Amino acid sequence: MILTRIRGIIVLIQFTITVAIVVVSMYTFKNHVHKIIKLWMKLQIFFLGIKIEEVGKMDESCDMVIMNHQSLLDIIVIEHIHNRHLAWVGKKEITDLFFFGHIMKAPQMITIDRENKTGLIKLIKEAKDRLSKNRPIAIFPEGTRSQGDNMLSFKAGAAMVANKLNLKVQPLIIINTKKILDSQKLQANPGVVKVIYLDPVQANKDTNWYKETEEKMKEVLATHMRKEL
Repeated sequence: MILTRIRGIIVLIQFTITVAIVVVSMYTFKNHVHKIIKLWMKLQIFFLGIKIEEVGKMDESCDMVIMNHQSLLDIIVIEHIHNRHLAWVGKKEITDLFFFGHIMKAPQMITIDRENKTGLIKLIKEAKDRLSKNRPIAIFPEGTRSQGDNMLSFKAGAAMVANKLNLKVQPLIIINTKKILDSQKLQANPGVVKVIYLDPVQANKDTNWYKETEEKMKEVLATHMRKEL
């Protein structure tokens, strides 16, 4: 436990330093933002001692990627394995952070204000803009982090964007990231992250695709957790 905590503190220090370097680099070399992010994520995977096991295959022609959320490591893993320049949807609270909020601003990620009634309208508008620049939308439909062994109910945002813009959606399940990196408890361990790809789904407001996808993702995660017991 002590070693895990020491690793967590080292990771926090390393992350703080590299975020500062990456933010400055993205503003300085604006035409190479994606390359900078990819290099940064490769460094994080190496530094954290992570191995990635993939089940199935990512369909990178999809316009949106949806996944369960349990750790900061989720973003690092998906950025590392996805070849396109993702546009992540994040809470306004992250963007409002002093200096570190630029980790969302510099690469033009998408910010949503959940307290603002026009937030979803802004989300759809910004998603349309990023898609026009060949950037798939990456979003956590739960809206916040879970404990890792189950999934929370999906919020409406991802469905509204996908239905409105007629998107092809790649659902996937990420397993074990919270055990490897728990930023809330400041704990870190090397380990294996498993990524399970589900079949892509075409969004359509006239079908029940979103609820069915939610149920399928929960079922896949639950099946895996039962095997772990």
